Amino acid sequence: MVTEISLSDVRGLIGMETGLSDWITVDQTMIDAFAGATDDHQFIHVDPERAAAESPFGGTIAHGFLTLSLLTRMNYNCLPKVREQTMGINYGFDRVRFMTPVKSGARVRGRFLLSDARFRGGGMLMTTYDVSIEIENEKKPALTARWITIIQFDPKDRPEDV
Repeated sequence: MVTEISLSDVRGLIGMETGLSDWITVDQTMIDAFAGATDDHQFIHVDPERAAAESPFGGTIAHGFLTLSLLTRMNYNCLPKVREQTMGINYGFDRVRFMTPVKSGARVRGRFLLSDARFRGGGMLMTTYDVSIEIENEKKPALTARWITIIQFDPKDRPEDV
């Protein structure tokens, strides 16, 4: 995979898969830490015995928002860095869908397809990725979403042909 690209190369990647991250193990320690950070201590996340006995999942599952938040780590792991970038900004998500629960101990990875890239103002490039988080040995993904980010750069670095 390409690890670095220039601003002038980004738009040529529209419609292409631009990254597939390494696998990440979502273990109970990670789930418990997320529960503590968000104050979401629902038993299906933090009580393995009760979740095994009373839920359809056979044990604890990760919070959907924990799974979603792993996209940042996955992004840094696999998407090419834009040489001219001075800062990245998370603009938001469209159409987030949680498809399959991530069971404690499962491994997940992110798949990124660049669906759009538009220059805005003098020093911003808005990128839109169709993303999915796959679960190892599962047919359906944990989630799918459209992720919008902004690459900020010095306006003097803006390609002249855009």
